Amino acid sequence: MTTITMAAVGDLLMKKNMIASAAREGGFSPIFYRVKPYLRKADFTIGNLETTFSGSRFKGKPGKLLFSSPDAFAATLRSLGFDVLSTANNHCMDGTSAGLKRTLNVLDRHGLRHTGTYRFRGESRRKLIVNVKGIRIGILSYTYGTNGIRVPVPWMVNRIARHKIAADVRSLKRAADLIVACLHFGKEFHSRPSRGQVRLMHQLFRNGVNVVLGAHPHVLHPVKMYKVKDRDGRVRNRVAASSLGNFVSTELPQHTARLRGAILKLTITKNAKGETDVRKISSVPTRILQNVGPKRVYRVVPARSDKI
Repeated sequence: MTTITMAAVGDLLMKKNMIASAAREGGFSPIFYRVKPYLRKADFTIGNLETTFSGSRFKGKPGKLLFSSPDAFAATLRSLGFDVLSTANNHCMDGTSAGLKRTLNVLDRHGLRHTGTYRFRGESRRKLIVNVKGIRIGILSYTYGTNGIRVPVPWMVNRIARHKIAADVRSLKRAADLIVACLHFGKEFHSRPSRGQVRLMHQLFRNGVNVVLGAHPHVLHPVKMYKVKDRDGRVRNRVAASSLGNFVSTELPQHTARLRGAILKLTITKNAKGETDVRKISSVPTRILQNVGPKRVYRVVPARSDKI
């Protein structure tokens, strides 16, 4: 029997105030040192990169929420233990196609694997499979849209389309022991998934997906585990995490729900017959502390802690 642990977080949403705070402290690492052990302890760690690395030429537009982070943030994510980042979300085109491509180049340079957005057609056809101690984890990533920013060619950004996801799952099942689908979907600030989201997640489970990791609402949703038989007759535990909230962001103080997230921990086993399943789920609630101390810094901490 092989056993591994996976850690998953929600939105990695680096905004200007936090970037300025990190500059005052000499880097991004101090923001995360209280939660770093939980991420590094896992055998495999994944999150939703809801920013870009568009470079010094990136210019925001008045009245538009467009995000770009210093390349040093990518280095910090790698040092925290992240292995894979989902890049298909509504901000992936904030730096246009040039910013999207540069973002993936930066992730490559820092040893961070990624899926959901692509630099060329051939790359979009490759499926991401990560071998973790002999358990092959396949990761897919899709978004509902790109905030109205035009995507020059359809293959550059994976959009949520049931027929495409079903086809991708079918091809991935041949090579992966366990399939994770990252979906950027739902209503912002709604504390529960809609009926449509629930239906989509269960459809993916029947197609063979084991875990759905959702993002976009920016608040925590309940995480549920179901036993579902897929189209191949395999009965497995399926995990529906439609929103893990903001792992890192800045928000107005009154929006306390948006300052909370969770590190979801999955215990996954593979037996002698090659059957792989999620055996247990647990979580570490997190929260974002804002404007702490004389330097007015930010910290992501376990939710029950006031330490910075």
